[in-house]
Amino acid sequence: MKTKQTIIRFIMMIAVFIAHNLNTYAQNAIQVKGIVADSVSKAPLPLITVRLKNAANETVMVAATKEDGSFSFTAVQPAGYTLLINAIGYSAKNITLDLTHQQKTMELKPVFLSDVMTNLKEVTITAEKPIIRQKADRIIYDLKADPESKGNNVLSMMRKIPYLSLDGNDNLLLKGNSSFRVFINGKPSNSLENNLKAALKSIPASTIERIEVITNPPSKYDAEGLAGIINIITNKKINDGINGSVNINESLPTGGPGVGGSFTAKKGKFGVSAFGGGSINNSPQTYNNNKRVDTAGTVLAQNGSQRSNNKTAYFGSELSLQIDTLNLLTAQFNYNGSRGNDYAAQNSLLNGDNRLEQYSFQNNSKATGHGIDAGINYELGFKGVKNRLLTFSYMYSNNTNNKNGNVEFFDRVSFTTPNFQQIDKQKFKEHTAQVDFVTPVNKVTVEAGLKAIFRNNSSDFSYNTFNYSTGLYEYDAAQSNIFTNTQNVFSVYNSYQIALNSWNINAGVRVEETVIRANFKNTASLADQNYLNVVPSIAVSKRFKDESSINFGFSQRIRRPGINRLNPFVDTSNPNIEVTGNPNLRPVLLNDIQFGYSSNKKLSVNIGLDYSFMNNLDVQVVNFNQGSQITQVTYANTGKAQSAGVNFNLSYPVTSIYNASLNGNAMYLWLQGQADGKAVNNDLLMYGVTLSNVVRLAHGWALNADLGVNSRNPTGLQGYTNGFFYSAFNFNKDIVKNKFSISGGIKNPFTKYRNSISKTFGPQFNQTYQSMNYYRSFSISLNYNFGGLRDRINKNRTGIENNDVAN
Repeated sequence: MKTKQTIIRFIMMIAVFIAHNLNTYAQNAIQVKGIVADSVSKAPLPLITVRLKNAANETVMVAATKEDGSFSFTAVQPAGYTLLINAIGYSAKNITLDLTHQQKTMELKPVFLSDVMTNLKEVTITAEKPIIRQKADRIIYDLKADPESKGNNVLSMMRKIPYLSLDGNDNLLLKGNSSFRVFINGKPSNSLENNLKAALKSIPASTIERIEVITNPPSKYDAEGLAGIINIITNKKINDGINGSVNINESLPTGGPGVGGSFTAKKGKFGVSAFGGGSINNSPQTYNNNKRVDTAGTVLAQNGSQRSNNKTAYFGSELSLQIDTLNLLTAQFNYNGSRGNDYAAQNSLLNGDNRLEQYSFQNNSKATGHGIDAGINYELGFKGVKNRLLTFSYMYSNNTNNKNGNVEFFDRVSFTTPNFQQIDKQKFKEHTAQVDFVTPVNKVTVEAGLKAIFRNNSSDFSYNTFNYSTGLYEYDAAQSNIFTNTQNVFSVYNSYQIALNSWNINAGVRVEETVIRANFKNTASLADQNYLNVVPSIAVSKRFKDESSINFGFSQRIRRPGINRLNPFVDTSNPNIEVTGNPNLRPVLLNDIQFGYSSNKKLSVNIGLDYSFMNNLDVQVVNFNQGSQITQVTYANTGKAQSAGVNFNLSYPVTSIYNASLNGNAMYLWLQGQADGKAVNNDLLMYGVTLSNVVRLAHGWALNADLGVNSRNPTGLQGYTNGFFYSAFNFNKDIVKNKFSISGGIKNPFTKYRNSISKTFGPQFNQTYQSMNYYRSFSISLNYNFGGLRDRINKNRTGIENNDVAN
């Protein structure tokens, strides 16, 4: 009760604080009005962009003129400003405004714009980039053009970007899907992806130049069936100097302390950048229950608890050496590591059909993992042709994950399975070599390339049973094995990009040969699979004079199963529910059609429509053996799926200090397949919507309030999870402008625990699993920036991007 009263008082204090500041702003608010017209015809000009900039040349307000050419800025604070007016076909106009002694309203004289062609020799045209730009295959969000980026981390800014959203646990989603890749400066990084949430929280948005959401990857990318690619372009502008940031954060009751930072330096022709950090994630004990009922009336009832403690660390770096104007050498190195300790306990009762079975167990498990990836790129330019490039690239990746579980039973009734140990050692190695060639031919940019990927997956798993007579664990050869899987991909691509005034066309084709070999050492069995795929892609966009655009795209992508789905290791930590992979899984071919609309007026609108379909989809399948009463969870190429969806992002500056944005998605999924030899359908309507409210106050204060709702989502062919509502209230305070800041907040203040419900069904059973998870959390974060920025670090324009594997 005291906790709820404290939370209510905290929220009321924030509300009073906001109201007080809004009242102060309202008393000093000034309205600026004006009209924009053609200098010759005197006709009013609609849809002209008007920006209000402060003394530091920062954009504080943006407006678009109405049909009668009028514009208005409300709630402007007394100060000195510059009014910047841009219009295609007209010369730019700058007007100095002094509002320090202005009364409530300033009405400007009509602003007449001259045709740029009539004063070509006297006029220098300048224009600012819009915050959101749309290309044929991607959306580009310019963080440098958004004043809000100075006080937030990268993860917080993701809510404002089209196609992106955050769920209730701050997990990043692309088109409502968690299946995507994240690149830093166009290159994949395991150290980032394995610690994505922690890394993005520690990176200040002010150090990022832009974020690209690639929804229709062109042919130069590996053919893949993921939702898309998020490419984070860092801001690297230094001249023989350094720049960096440090972030320290804490989250309670779940989570724990974390530290992260970034660093960039340049000396002459050599540059280096790095980012890294670590965190501790502690999850206190919570409880769960599972109930399964089969068609014969037999009931499995299980009640348990779990807790965990995990430590993670990551590091990434890039190096650049500009040998001369035509020769560039770059390299990257990334590392990630993790260590976890998990504890689970459970009471189980199986009752029905003259059958009674009961037991309890405790499971102490440990998991460790680490991975590195390192690459080198050499780029050669040509004197005779600008932008003609030949690039040679090589990358090596190595990841290792070890799991060790120890299960001890007690309180047995008609249950004879002995105590056991399970050990699984996974290894993943990858070598990639690639050659890319880019050259302009008139208005066409031609790209071509060759690529070879050599992957080696392995799993050495063993099962040891406890011998009660000797008191020792003994190796069980029947349930142990060594599995190896090699996956070699050879590809060639050719693409063409054409820019014709307001049209942009990107079309290409990629040919891939996949050679898969699987081997079981103990059973001497082999599995061979060869696939040849020809995958086309096309993306077309059209820009209009009113700062709006449309785009259309079609692509085919391949999704290859990763080691998590291939691994035949059988996890029997819950004796009634076995989980295993399927080494016979085949790649899946996905067909995707997209249409998008974007408008950058005062009300920013971005809408995307998407339709995709695929056969032989590798989905999670649950089979139930009524005789043994064991549920087996695995994967199989049995799915047939279609999906139709819409993604939208709306943003509107309500006042000079308050901005509201709505980011969301909705998709209907038709999914069908086979389970236990019978047809199963799992059709779902899925949606997620986030309303973000940002209030920027005086003296470096900023307040955020986010409200969101997510629908239920499928867990495979035969299951789905429940939906949820979430909320978050945060503050940010600049202690030293652009240098030192403090932020904090509370998530889901009215709900301490979230009851996560997962339902699974099949021809012979229904199952419901419920888990209680901590939902309310408090956080505090300190961020410090140092150094200065000027010149840009060079990096190669093409390189290795492996993005085809699904896990």
